[in-house]
Amino acid sequence: MTRAQLTRTGILRMALGGGSGDPLLPAEGGGDQQAPFLLRALRIALVVCLYWFVSIAMVFLNKYLLDSPSLRLDAPLFVTFFQCALTAALCLGLSLGAACGSPCPSLPTLRLDLKVSRSVLPLSIVFIGMVTSNNLCLKHVGVAFYNVGRSLTTVFNVLLSYVLLKQTTSLYALLACGVIIGGFWLGVDQEGAEGTLSWTGIFFGILASLCVSLNAIYTKKVLPVVDGSIWRLTFYNNVNACVLFFPLMLLLGEFHTLYHFDKLGNLGFWGVMTLGGVFGFAIGYVTGLQIKFTSPLTHNVSGTAKACAQTVLAVIYFEETKSFLWWTSNLMVLGGSFAYTWVKGLEMRKVQEDPNIKSSERNETGV
Repeated sequence: MTRAQLTRTGILRMALGGGSGDPLLPAEGGGDQQAPFLLRALRIALVVCLYWFVSIAMVFLNKYLLDSPSLRLDAPLFVTFFQCALTAALCLGLSLGAACGSPCPSLPTLRLDLKVSRSVLPLSIVFIGMVTSNNLCLKHVGVAFYNVGRSLTTVFNVLLSYVLLKQTTSLYALLACGVIIGGFWLGVDQEGAEGTLSWTGIFFGILASLCVSLNAIYTKKVLPVVDGSIWRLTFYNNVNACVLFFPLMLLLGEFHTLYHFDKLGNLGFWGVMTLGGVFGFAIGYVTGLQIKFTSPLTHNVSGTAKACAQTVLAVIYFEETKSFLWWTSNLMVLGGSFAYTWVKGLEMRKVQEDPNIKSSERNETGV
């Protein structure tokens, strides 16, 4: 998600599975199953297209803001800070609108509670690491390589599940992880062969993958503090992030960079900044829509296909020429991710169909 997209997906999956759904999303068990097949198919197609559009547009917008030769803004933390501030403002604005009788009256009322904010702080630190490393990875690598650069999230999910939760993973899932790792290293090798490798970008891509996995674990721990409300968690997380970004921007000299930035008073620049922030906020909503109207498994498959389309679009847009082995690395990452998703989907179905499976095996399957 980008935006922090992987984290928002994990959060929404927990919310949708645990009964604390997003009030902006359609209620489960509504009349959708009774709708004609053609209408349901059209609705699903529109939701998937909306998810693809928002997700891909957000990546390209962030790439422009972070690394455009025409913009020349070397302030990645400020870009991330602005998007967090806009997300918090939109959460608060929609909440106030709900209180005044908007079409979504089920949105909870938001107010800043310092005690709750302190409880959410550990998650917010991981969240800052995730969104910052995501953006720094995107700043230093091309959009075409961005998906491969952050492809180790699944691998870290397996590692952290074993180290922190003592949960094992099936052989087939481990083989899929092996394919992802192979694709990652082949991609790094081919970027080096083409002279476009950035070890800084690779470092932040690996760090982003780790933070995405940690974020999912901390989110599960912190959700009870906000009564299981994803809406409140998003608000507190982004408010905390805004406060924590200030000393970081001061330490890295970004206020000095902004002072000398020649487009600081340009309305077009702020328009792009705002649009990027709105897309960053919207990705969580459209992710939830896609899961609601399809399934978590279909959502992951759609995300894999979207990553493939994003890579092809980036190569075409930036007029890049890539080798056969470079494309092979992307296919390995996408194929490994798809295989892992498919294996986990089959294991979850087996758990649901067999009531005699032990609870420990149920937990392992759901990682």
